[in-house]
Formats: sequence, C-alpha cells, structure tokens
Amino acid sequence: MGRWAFMKSDIGANRRTMTDCKFLFSNGVITSSPDVPPVATLLQSHPGAYTTTRTHSDGACILFWERHLRRLSNSARILLSRDPRLLFKPEKSELSLPPSLVESSAWDSAVDSLVKDSVDQVLPIALREGLRKEGEELAITALVSGNVEKLRGMESVSGSDSLAEMLDVYVHLAGYVPLAFDRPEGAARLAVVGRGRSVAEAKYSDWVRLRTPLERLRPTSATELLLSNDGDHLLEGCLTNFFVVRRREGKGVGEIPYEVQTAPISDGVLPGIIRQLVLEVCLSKGISVQEVAPSWSERDFWQEAFVTNSLRIMQHVEKIQFPHSWESLEHKAPEEISWEEKQFAMNPGRITAIIQNEVMKKAFVEGYPI
Repeated sequence: MGRWAFMKSDIGANRRTMTDCKFLFSNGVITSSPDVPPVATLLQSHPGAYTTTRTHSDGACILFWERHLRRLSNSARILLSRDPRLLFKPEKSELSLPPSLVESSAWDSAVDSLVKDSVDQVLPIALREGLRKEGEELAITALVSGNVEKLRGMESVSGSDSLAEMLDVYVHLAGYVPLAFDRPEGAARLAVVGRGRSVAEAKYSDWVRLRTPLERLRPTSATELLLSNDGDHLLEGCLTNFFVVRRREGKGVGEIPYEVQTAPISDGVLPGIIRQLVLEVCLSKGISVQEVAPSWSERDFWQEAFVTNSLRIMQHVEKIQFPHSWESLEHKAPEEISWEEKQFAMNPGRITAIIQNEVMKKAFVEGYPI
C-alpha cells in the first residue's frame, strides 16, 4: 500500500546544502537509479499534505518529530475540509467524499501510524547504505496523499485502518549539510515578490507548483522569497516563517528594549514547527513577542531579522529587498524592477542568537531517537 522513496533532493533556495543521493525504496524493495527525481518533482507529482525535517547530532535523532507528525495530520484534515482536491487531485472537477471520511476522528492515529512506521523502516536502511556522509545530516520529507482509485471502492471510511487503505505515503531522504548559523556566509538574503497563499495553515505539496511563477522575480542574490498581500505587511517566506527584532517603545525599567514580531496564523501563514518554538522560547526568556505582521514602512525600527524552517532551524537575515513600486511586480519584466533595501549586520544579532541557542537546547530534549 505505502510507497517510500529516498532520492536526490532539491528542497529550496539553499540547494548547495543538499547532497546527491540516488536510492528508491518502494513497497519493500530498494533500487538505485540515476534517474530518480528530486523531492520538488515528487511533491509536484502527487497531491497531499507533507512535512520536512532532518536528523540531528550526526544522525542520532529526528528533530521535533512528534510535532511534525501532529502538524502533518492536521494539515491533511484541513485540506480535506477546505479543499479536498489538494489532498486527492481527482481527474474530474468534482470529488465525492463519504461523509464518514470528513467526519472521521481517526486522522491523527492513521497518519501517525503510517508515517512513523514508514520512517522507522527506511531510516535504518538509509544509514546502513551510507546515505549520510561525514558532516551531513538527513533531510526527511513525508508526504501523505489521498488515492482516488482506492477511495472509489470504499462505501464507508471511519477508523484508522480504513483511512490507511485510501492513503499513499511517501518518505524522501537525502543528505543535508546544516548551515553554519554564526557565520556571515550562513545569512539569508530576502526579496518580497508576491502575495500570500491560500489554505496557508496547511503544508501541502501543490504549493511547490504554485510558487513557481514567483521564481522569475527573484533577484540574483536572494536566497528566499517573502510574501505580502498589501505591499507593506510581510507574512512569511515561500519556505520559511519570517521574524524581525524591533526596538520597543515605552519599555519599563529593566525590560529588554526589543520585541520580536511575526505574522499571526490568522493572516495566512504556515504554523511552522520552529515558529512555534521561537514563540515558546521568547515567553520563557522574557522576550516580548507580538504576533503582528512586520510592516515595511516601519523598517527603520528593525534591528535584526531571521527566518525559520525545519532544515535551516534559524537563519539570520543580512538583507531584505522590497520593490520600489508594489505594482511593478505585475507590470514590469524582472530586470526592470527597482528595489529598496534594508541591511542588517553580517552576523546574527544578540536577540536572534539567544533564541537560536534556546531552540537548539530543545532539539536535544525533543529529538526522536533513531
């Protein structure tokens, strides 16, 4: 029933950190092929909810795996209720779902069991075959996809076993070289190029295809693309959540003179795993945090900025580019767009470094042992 793959990977902007591997694990059979596609092709080829994480401490554990499983099952449930075509991709315009499927309370147990069992089978084989080279970790992408053909033959879908029968599971593994957080070459360079996505609270594979037109607007130096719906408030990156450290106004005696800002989920951003950890760290360390979309018009107050996702963990920002005219994104060729810039220090700022350090402490506590 399940299908698992570990292939050559191409997650996003930091392609230099992904290493080539050419293995395929499908229905219990391992094959090797130079024609195995990158992970982006896998995601473009199949609908569904997915999550990406990586190993930690020389492949000893998976980062925040339980959180990823919860987010994955929640993403599948959101797609099912908001736009089932993003989960099933039917051949026709209409998709008829059994009421028992929509109402089922077994999504968490079904997705958790399918994905965890798959990864538990694949990882030991990948490590034994030498997929992870010295100095590397493993990038792990798990995709849960609805199978329309299997669904058609089912009159009722309720328990976790019947849910499992109509789901395909793919697990993609690749060697990954973690970024050096505290070095200038590890900094992110961002460019604001387009509007936020629909069903943003779920992580789904079709976004890989939908974001492709934004790539033509990417300035040469940009390593990540940011999204905004109004040409001022910054939501998230195509692959990351976005944060700024802003000077606080009217602070009390002894209070930290800065606050962290990031867009709320209600604005249309992904509930990123590391995003949530940043919020928890700020609360525990007494760092003021406001879930409000950072405003480009207030950039003079920004002292630091960083992006997060489960591969990079945290990456400090060196530069943000914003189109001089928001309308120019739609009406000008990429080479005709002029950019305003916000520069930051080459190295991580003090608040960013504190948060990063605390997030990595949590990695040891919440790591899923391999």
